[in-house]
Amino acid sequence: MFRAISLVSALTLGAAADPSLPGFTDTGAEAQRDLEAEFDRHLDPSDLRAWMHELAGEPHHVGSAHGQRNVETLKRLFTEWGYDTEIASYDVLFPTPRTRRLEMIEPHAFTASLVERSVPGDESSASPDVLPPYNVFSPDGDVTGQLVYVNYGLLEDYEQLDRYGVDVAGKIVIARYGYAFRAIKPKLAAERGAIGCLIYSDPSDDGYVLGEAYPEGPYKNDSAVQRGSIKYTPLYAGDPLTPGWAATANAKRLDIQESKSLATIPTLPISYGDALPLLDAMEGPVAPPEWRGGLPITYRIGPGPATVRLQLAFDWNTVTAQNVIATREGAIWPDQWIIRGNHHDAWSHGARDPVSGLISMLAEAKAISRLKRAPSRTIVFAAWDAEEQGIMGSTEWAEEHRDELVEKAVLYTNTDSMTRGFVRIGGSQALEKFFNAVQRDVIDPQTGLTVEARNRARIRASGDEAANEALEESGALRLPALGSGSDYTAFLHHVGITTANLGIGGEGGGGSYHTLYDTVEHYERFGDPGYMYGVVLAQVSGRATLRMANARLLPFDFTDLVDTVRRYVKELEVLADAERKDVERVNRLIDSGEFAAALDPTKALRAPARRQSVPHFNFAPIHNALAQVEEALEGYAVTPDADDSALAEINHLLFTSERLLTREEGLPRRPWYRHQIYAPGYYTGYGAKTLPWIREAIEHRQYDQVPAGVAVVAATMRALAARIEDISALANQ
Repeated sequence: MFRAISLVSALTLGAAADPSLPGFTDTGAEAQRDLEAEFDRHLDPSDLRAWMHELAGEPHHVGSAHGQRNVETLKRLFTEWGYDTEIASYDVLFPTPRTRRLEMIEPHAFTASLVERSVPGDESSASPDVLPPYNVFSPDGDVTGQLVYVNYGLLEDYEQLDRYGVDVAGKIVIARYGYAFRAIKPKLAAERGAIGCLIYSDPSDDGYVLGEAYPEGPYKNDSAVQRGSIKYTPLYAGDPLTPGWAATANAKRLDIQESKSLATIPTLPISYGDALPLLDAMEGPVAPPEWRGGLPITYRIGPGPATVRLQLAFDWNTVTAQNVIATREGAIWPDQWIIRGNHHDAWSHGARDPVSGLISMLAEAKAISRLKRAPSRTIVFAAWDAEEQGIMGSTEWAEEHRDELVEKAVLYTNTDSMTRGFVRIGGSQALEKFFNAVQRDVIDPQTGLTVEARNRARIRASGDEAANEALEESGALRLPALGSGSDYTAFLHHVGITTANLGIGGEGGGGSYHTLYDTVEHYERFGDPGYMYGVVLAQVSGRATLRMANARLLPFDFTDLVDTVRRYVKELEVLADAERKDVERVNRLIDSGEFAAALDPTKALRAPARRQSVPHFNFAPIHNALAQVEEALEGYAVTPDADDSALAEINHLLFTSERLLTREEGLPRRPWYRHQIYAPGYYTGYGAKTLPWIREAIEHRQYDQVPAGVAVVAATMRALAARIEDISALANQ
């Protein structure tokens, strides 16, 4: 026992031994730490519990009665705490279901229930006001066709189907949730001629294979269904009828048929209870091992003989999304904004998604309002609406205020759903050292370690060689790149604001996501009993907000950014070399006939199609540009002791530096996404693609686009080098 306690103490105290803070003088750092101690004293888990019960007590999707009450509650709270509070409203498209029917007509009759049952011990699961399970932005349709099982419905899955000689044209596909944003599944199916799409949660991914199902445990039971948007946000976020401009009351709007972000084939989510009879009735080739889930059947690809009829009809309504914007003006630099956001709308009760993150933000805002010292920079708290339908509320606000944000926004930090476990932070690499320092000053309530020390332990114990290598190389916790999936999307990818997304998880179990069971009862049993980790999230995010608001010199660091971009380029070089060698090997085996000879002639699986050779690419322009940045950093020495006039200019150059990583023309095929270092994948959606122009050109075999992508990234890095030189010149005056 003594040894374990000593180890915990050493890890905790050793990590927090440095009293300095990036961007502060020694005197300023001492005052800031006193302020943070005062901030911590105002955090009370009982507040979080009370807000959870009030905000998540009833279903509250955008436009709902309880959603309106929550807007009024949030405005009242922020106003009581002394914030200048307003409601920013936008009229957005929000279809709701009129008809949902799924029936199997061959080889025998079966009608899917499409209902989530209430469960003992969870009174909220009996609520009559929950939206039924559906995929918002599915088109209306009445289609009948044979089923084809497409695994997760990814690009590589369709390449595998080609090898089995299975064509989805004229068929209805059934895919399982996972590995990509749900909108990717009907998009890829439609591109291959499918006429409908079903999506279900397999128990191997989110059910009894992982642990006990609800209500005994946190995972999905056989009636649980993941609702969600299938708007194609990798093209652009926000209202589908106002791409690139705000959906204000008098805004120009596209016709629904004009929108390129809406799904084109009827799509419906179902439970694994409803999926089981459909999959069990399928024949055709046995699915490859990696396609087999946790249901007690032999997984087969089809097509058929299972034949289903899918009928969907929607009311294509426009509703008002209401963002609650609360501002506390800065005492010294009021035109420099620290923006902190979390959405308030939900698919059902939304206890975990999003109220768990929202109540931490409220705790942070209340504690900051109680501090005796006003922030030096302006702090803006935002509770966004209509996130669930396609990141609408935040995107419309960012589009409306884009010019002002370009000039004034220093940082955007985002939270969303959370449970107990490990602090998780992704974002702009210029913030890497900053967030490492923040994590060293917050204690994990289960272990007594700092949250930084606990994250280090997680990485070292994971067996993940790449993560361990990255930790050893840098000595710091790396910030993963951000793709999409929450309200940071417009701020980072469209406007070019330095951004971080914060959360906690890993130990609260899954299962409730976008289901009837995202209730207070589920969350308090499994998510964060006692709301301890809600306080931890407020401590981490609150320190980030306060330090960035009060730092005399903004604590951005470009060395980690350069190192990260160099690592991304190395990954591309390895990817291209590996692809080239694999294509040469496979083509050689195809040409010689050995690939076909190695296959069982009695089975359906056949050799793949011959592929285009992968050319050699010249990444030297990026390497040369990175060398320029490194050379500029050699003379970079800026301290918070600089005089006020120089610091004013330096700070402006620092917080607008992320804008240099964007390009007004955006990325190929999707100009709304302007960031050139990371973007949501065109065929992944949530997951980030780094150096996306180049990476996706290689992955999608559009090799002729690589040189242009290399030129753009090189130019971006040269612009950053020039910015660093400008900052150094000001500091050395």
